[in-house]
Amino acid sequence: MTRAAQRGTTRDRVPPHPDLRAVALQQVLEALVDPVRRHIVRELHAAGEDLACGVIELPVGKSTATHHFHVLREAGLIRQYYVGTSRLNALRREEFEDAFPGLLQAVVAAPEQR
Repeated sequence: MTRAAQRGTTRDRVPPHPDLRAVALQQVLEALVDPVRRHIVRELHAAGEDLACGVIELPVGKSTATHHFHVLREAGLIRQYYVGTSRLNALRREEFEDAFPGLLQAVVAAPEQR
């Protein structure tokens, strides 16, 4: 396989990401109501860099974790992309702040409840 074909394969594996102008506040709040998803957002915020799914310790199985990442992506909170075989997650800080001013900061500043 040529390098161009390999790059195309990786690009094809990147899931779609919503335009935050089309995401409703209700969808964002529903995504953030779950403590596992808030934990993921806090971890990404604290890391200050993009993280692979497996780096974030979660109290759920792999398929459930995949679901949580999917919900966050669909709500516009994270962007996912591949580097090699690793799916990385990036918090969409600037875009999210433009669409929902102050919300992300309030979520990460709130005490985590167990």
